[in-house]
Amino acid sequence: MARALVLGLIAALSPLAAAAEGAAPSAIPEMNESCPGLVAQDRPRIVPAALRLAALKDGEVRINYIGHSTFLIESPKLVRIATDYNDYVKPPVLPDIATMNHAHSTHYTDRPESGIKHVLRGWREDGKPTDWDLQYQDVRVRSVATNIRDFYGGGGTRRHGNSIFIYEVGNLCIAHLGHLHHTLNQQQLNEIGRVDVVLVPVDGGATLDLDGMVEVLVALKAPLMIPMHYFSTYTLARFMERISKDWDVERAEAPSVVISKHTLPAKPKLLVLPGRSF
Repeated sequence: MARALVLGLIAALSPLAAAAEGAAPSAIPEMNESCPGLVAQDRPRIVPAALRLAALKDGEVRINYIGHSTFLIESPKLVRIATDYNDYVKPPVLPDIATMNHAHSTHYTDRPESGIKHVLRGWREDGKPTDWDLQYQDVRVRSVATNIRDFYGGGGTRRHGNSIFIYEVGNLCIAHLGHLHHTLNQQQLNEIGRVDVVLVPVDGGATLDLDGMVEVLVALKAPLMIPMHYFSTYTLARFMERISKDWDVERAEAPSVVISKHTLPAKPKLLVLPGRSF
Protein backbone atom coordinates (compact mmCIF):
# COMPACT_ATOMS: atom_id res chain seq x y z
CA MET A 1 0.00 0.00 0.00
CA ALA A 2 2.80 2.40 0.90
CA ARG A 3 4.63 1.52 -2.30
CA ALA A 4 1.56 2.28 -4.40
CA LEU A 5 1.12 5.60 -2.62
CA VAL A 6 4.68 6.74 -3.22
CA LEU A 7 4.83 5.55 -6.83
CA GLY A 8 1.59 7.40 -7.45
CA LEU A 9 3.10 10.53 -5.99
CA ILE A 10 6.16 10.21 -8.21
CA ALA A 11 4.01 9.91 -11.33
CA ALA A 12 2.01 12.99 -10.38
CA LEU A 13 4.89 15.24 -9.44
CA SER A 14 5.90 18.20 -11.56
CA PRO A 15 9.54 18.10 -12.67
CA LEU A 16 9.98 21.57 -11.27
CA ALA A 17 11.49 21.65 -7.78
CA ALA A 18 9.97 23.81 -5.07
CA ALA A 19 11.68 27.16 -4.82
CA ALA A 20 14.49 27.40 -2.31
CA GLU A 21 14.03 29.66 0.69
CA GLY A 22 14.70 33.24 -0.30
CA ALA A 23 15.86 34.70 -3.59
CA ALA A 24 18.22 32.62 -5.72
CA PRO A 25 21.76 33.97 -5.64
CA SER A 26 23.45 35.03 -8.89
CA ALA A 27 26.17 32.41 -8.45
CA ILE A 28 25.82 28.80 -7.39
CA PRO A 29 26.27 28.70 -3.59
CA GLU A 30 29.02 26.62 -2.11
CA MET A 31 30.07 25.49 1.34
CA ASN A 32 32.38 27.89 3.16
CA GLU A 33 31.85 27.08 6.82
CA SER A 34 33.26 24.29 8.96
CA CYS A 35 31.52 21.61 10.99
CA PRO A 36 33.28 20.32 14.13
CA GLY A 37 34.05 16.99 12.38
CA LEU A 38 36.74 18.29 10.03
CA VAL A 39 37.27 16.52 6.73
CA ALA A 40 40.13 14.05 6.82
CA GLN A 41 42.92 13.99 4.25
CA ASP A 42 44.11 10.42 4.78
CA ARG A 43 44.03 7.68 2.17
CA PRO A 44 40.63 5.91 1.92
CA ARG A 45 40.28 3.09 4.39
CA ILE A 46 36.52 2.46 4.68
CA VAL A 47 36.02 -0.58 6.90
CA PRO A 48 32.92 -2.76 6.38
CA ALA A 49 31.27 -3.64 9.67
CA ALA A 50 31.13 -7.30 10.64
CA LEU A 51 27.82 -9.09 10.91
CA ARG A 52 28.41 -9.45 14.64
CA LEU A 53 28.92 -5.82 15.51
CA ALA A 54 32.08 -5.03 17.42
CA ALA A 55 32.40 -2.20 19.90
CA LEU A 56 33.31 1.13 18.38
CA LYS A 57 36.51 2.93 19.24
CA ASP A 58 36.62 6.62 20.09
CA GLY A 59 36.07 8.64 16.94
CA GLU A 60 34.33 5.83 15.06
CA VAL A 61 30.74 5.84 13.81
CA ARG A 62 28.72 2.93 12.47
CA ILE A 63 26.19 3.68 9.72
CA ASN A 64 23.64 0.94 9.01
CA TYR A 65 21.37 1.26 5.98
CA ILE A 66 17.98 -0.09 7.04
CA GLY A 67 16.14 0.88 3.87
CA HIS A 68 14.34 3.66 1.97
CA SER A 69 15.53 6.77 3.87
CA THR A 70 16.15 5.11 7.23
CA PHE A 71 19.66 4.64 8.60
CA LEU A 72 20.71 3.57 12.07
CA ILE A 73 23.69 5.64 13.18
CA GLU A 74 25.65 4.41 16.23
CA SER A 75 28.09 6.44 18.31
CA PRO A 76 31.09 5.19 20.35
CA LYS A 77 28.89 5.38 23.49
CA LEU A 78 26.25 3.29 21.68
CA VAL A 79 23.80 6.12 21.21
CA ARG A 80 21.55 5.01 18.35
CA ILE A 81 19.89 7.43 15.94
CA ALA A 82 17.24 6.39 13.41
CA THR A 83 16.73 8.73 10.45
CA ASP A 84 13.32 9.34 8.82
CA TYR A 85 11.81 6.99 11.39
CA ASN A 86 8.47 5.53 10.22
CA ASP A 87 6.05 2.61 10.53
CA TYR A 88 7.12 0.78 7.35
CA VAL A 89 10.90 0.43 7.50
CA LYS A 90 12.16 0.03 11.06
CA PRO A 91 15.60 -0.59 12.53
CA PRO A 92 16.03 -3.86 14.44
CA VAL A 93 16.67 -2.06 17.74
CA LEU A 94 14.91 0.80 19.47
CA PRO A 95 16.80 4.04 18.82
CA ASP A 96 17.60 6.63 21.45
CA ILE A 97 16.90 9.43 18.97
CA ALA A 98 14.44 9.37 16.06
CA THR A 99 14.40 12.09 13.42
CA MET A 100 11.53 12.39 10.92
CA ASN A 101 10.38 14.28 7.85
CA HIS A 102 6.88 15.01 6.63
CA ALA A 103 6.73 14.54 2.85
CA HIS A 104 4.68 11.35 3.22
CA SER A 105 4.16 8.46 5.60
CA THR A 106 7.30 6.46 4.80
CA HIS A 107 9.33 9.23 6.45
CA TYR A 108 7.56 9.69 9.77
CA THR A 109 5.15 8.14 12.24
CA ASP A 110 2.51 9.61 14.52
CA ARG A 111 3.01 6.65 16.87
CA PRO A 112 6.68 6.52 17.89
CA GLU A 113 7.51 3.96 20.55
CA SER A 114 7.45 5.33 24.07
CA GLY A 115 10.98 4.07 24.75
CA ILE A 116 12.55 6.50 22.28
CA LYS A 117 14.18 9.21 24.37
CA HIS A 118 14.08 12.00 21.81
CA VAL A 119 11.70 12.32 18.85
CA LEU A 120 12.69 15.18 16.53
CA ARG A 121 10.15 16.08 13.86
CA GLY A 122 11.51 17.87 10.82
CA TRP A 123 8.55 20.23 10.55
CA ARG A 124 6.43 22.44 12.79
CA GLU A 125 2.66 22.68 12.79
CA ASP A 126 2.85 26.49 12.78
CA GLY A 127 4.88 26.46 9.55
CA LYS A 128 7.97 27.99 11.11
CA PRO A 129 11.42 26.44 10.50
CA THR A 130 12.69 23.81 12.88
CA ASP A 131 15.63 24.77 15.03
CA TRP A 132 16.61 21.55 16.74
CA ASP A 133 19.91 21.53 18.58
CA LEU A 134 20.02 18.47 20.84
CA GLN A 135 23.03 17.30 22.82
CA TYR A 136 22.74 13.74 24.14
CA GLN A 137 25.80 11.94 25.53
CA ASP A 138 28.38 11.95 22.70
CA VAL A 139 25.92 13.05 19.99
CA ARG A 140 24.69 16.44 18.81
CA VAL A 141 21.74 16.71 16.40
CA ARG A 142 20.92 19.93 14.55
CA SER A 143 18.35 20.76 11.87
CA VAL A 144 18.18 23.11 8.89
CA ALA A 145 14.75 23.68 7.37
CA THR A 146 13.97 23.40 3.65
CA ASN A 147 10.75 23.56 1.64
CA ILE A 148 8.76 20.69 0.13
CA ARG A 149 6.07 20.35 -2.50
CA ASP A 150 2.58 20.16 -1.08
CA PHE A 151 1.58 16.61 -2.08
CA TYR A 152 -1.94 16.81 -0.71
CA GLY A 153 -2.87 20.50 -0.87
CA GLY A 154 -3.19 20.99 -4.62
CA GLY A 155 0.47 21.52 -5.40
CA GLY A 156 2.56 24.52 -4.52
CA THR A 157 5.12 24.74 -1.76
CA ARG A 158 5.00 23.96 1.95
CA ARG A 159 7.55 26.24 3.52
CA HIS A 160 9.85 24.58 6.05
CA GLY A 161 8.19 21.17 5.54
CA ASN A 162 11.50 19.24 5.46
CA SER A 163 14.59 19.33 7.62
CA ILE A 164 18.15 18.42 6.81
CA PHE A 165 19.41 16.84 10.01
CA ILE A 166 23.09 17.08 10.88
CA TYR A 167 24.48 14.51 13.29
CA GLU A 168 27.76 15.42 14.98
CA VAL A 169 29.20 12.20 16.34
CA GLY A 170 32.66 10.67 16.59
CA ASN A 171 34.29 13.90 15.35
CA LEU A 172 32.26 13.54 12.15
CA CYS A 173 29.42 15.58 10.70
CA ILE A 174 26.80 13.48 8.91
CA ALA A 175 24.01 15.21 6.98
CA HIS A 176 20.73 13.45 6.09
CA LEU A 177 19.06 15.43 3.31
CA GLY A 178 15.60 14.03 4.04
CA HIS A 179 13.01 14.56 1.29
CA LEU A 180 14.89 17.43 -0.32
CA HIS A 181 12.98 19.17 -3.15
CA HIS A 182 15.22 22.10 -4.09
CA THR A 183 18.82 23.19 -4.27
CA LEU A 184 20.31 24.98 -1.28
CA ASN A 185 20.93 28.68 -0.95
CA GLN A 186 23.98 30.18 0.72
CA GLN A 187 22.25 30.73 4.06
CA GLN A 188 21.19 27.08 4.26
CA LEU A 189 24.69 25.90 3.34
CA ASN A 190 26.18 28.12 6.02
CA GLU A 191 23.74 26.73 8.62
CA ILE A 192 24.60 23.17 7.65
CA GLY A 193 28.35 23.75 7.81
CA ARG A 194 31.03 21.56 6.27
CA VAL A 195 30.01 17.90 6.42
CA ASP A 196 31.96 14.66 6.11
CA VAL A 197 29.16 12.29 5.07
CA VAL A 198 25.96 12.99 3.13
CA LEU A 199 23.00 10.60 3.07
CA VAL A 200 21.42 11.56 -0.24
CA PRO A 201 18.09 10.70 -1.94
CA VAL A 202 18.79 9.73 -5.55
CA ASP A 203 15.38 8.85 -7.04
CA GLY A 204 15.41 11.95 -9.25
CA GLY A 205 11.64 12.43 -9.20
CA ALA A 206 9.89 12.39 -5.83
CA THR A 207 12.79 14.40 -4.44
CA LEU A 208 15.10 16.77 -6.31
CA ASP A 209 15.93 16.01 -9.96
CA LEU A 210 19.29 14.51 -10.87
CA ASP A 211 20.99 17.73 -11.96
CA GLY A 212 19.80 19.57 -8.88
CA MET A 213 20.96 16.83 -6.50
CA VAL A 214 24.40 16.80 -8.09
CA GLU A 215 24.53 20.58 -7.62
CA VAL A 216 23.73 20.12 -3.92
CA LEU A 217 26.49 17.53 -3.52
CA VAL A 218 29.01 19.75 -5.28
CA ALA A 219 28.10 22.60 -2.92
CA LEU A 220 28.36 20.43 0.21
CA LYS A 221 31.79 19.08 -0.74
CA ALA A 222 31.49 15.97 1.45
CA PRO A 223 34.14 13.28 0.87
CA LEU A 224 31.66 10.43 1.39
CA MET A 225 28.13 10.13 -0.03
CA ILE A 226 25.72 7.26 0.64
CA PRO A 227 22.60 6.94 -1.58
CA MET A 228 19.07 6.25 -0.37
CA HIS A 229 15.46 6.63 -1.56
CA TYR A 230 15.91 5.22 -5.08
CA PHE A 231 13.01 2.72 -5.47
CA SER A 232 14.64 0.64 -8.21
CA THR A 233 17.99 -0.56 -9.52
CA TYR A 234 17.41 1.61 -12.60
CA THR A 235 17.27 4.91 -10.72
CA LEU A 236 20.25 3.93 -8.59
CA ALA A 237 22.27 2.92 -11.66
CA ARG A 238 21.36 6.18 -13.39
CA PHE A 239 22.64 8.19 -10.45
CA MET A 240 25.78 6.07 -10.15
CA GLU A 241 26.55 6.58 -13.84
CA ARG A 242 26.19 10.33 -13.52
CA ILE A 243 28.28 10.53 -10.35
CA SER A 244 31.04 8.28 -11.73
CA LYS A 245 32.00 10.95 -14.26
CA ASP A 246 33.53 13.02 -11.48
CA TRP A 247 33.72 10.88 -8.34
CA ASP A 248 34.57 7.33 -7.31
CA VAL A 249 31.77 4.80 -6.88
CA GLU A 250 31.96 1.70 -4.68
CA ARG A 251 29.43 -0.99 -3.85
CA ALA A 252 29.73 -2.43 -0.33
CA GLU A 253 28.93 -6.06 0.43
CA ALA A 254 27.42 -5.33 3.85
CA PRO A 255 24.69 -2.81 4.73
CA SER A 256 26.86 -1.35 7.52
CA VAL A 257 30.07 0.60 7.47
CA VAL A 258 32.35 1.88 10.24
CA ILE A 259 34.04 5.19 9.52
CA SER A 260 36.10 7.76 11.34
CA LYS A 261 37.65 11.10 10.56
CA HIS A 262 40.86 9.32 9.58
CA THR A 263 39.23 6.81 7.22
CA LEU A 264 37.30 9.16 4.96
CA PRO A 265 38.22 9.04 1.27
CA ALA A 266 40.79 11.52 0.03
CA LYS A 267 38.74 11.83 -3.17
CA PRO A 268 34.92 12.16 -3.05
CA LYS A 269 33.24 8.76 -3.16
CA LEU A 270 29.71 7.39 -3.49
CA LEU A 271 29.42 4.30 -1.30
CA VAL A 272 26.38 2.14 -2.07
CA LEU A 273 25.19 0.09 0.90
CA PRO A 274 22.83 -2.80 0.12
CA GLY A 275 19.39 -2.46 1.64
CA ARG A 276 15.68 -2.14 1.02
CA SER A 277 15.29 0.66 -1.53
CA PHE A 278 11.63 1.07 -0.64
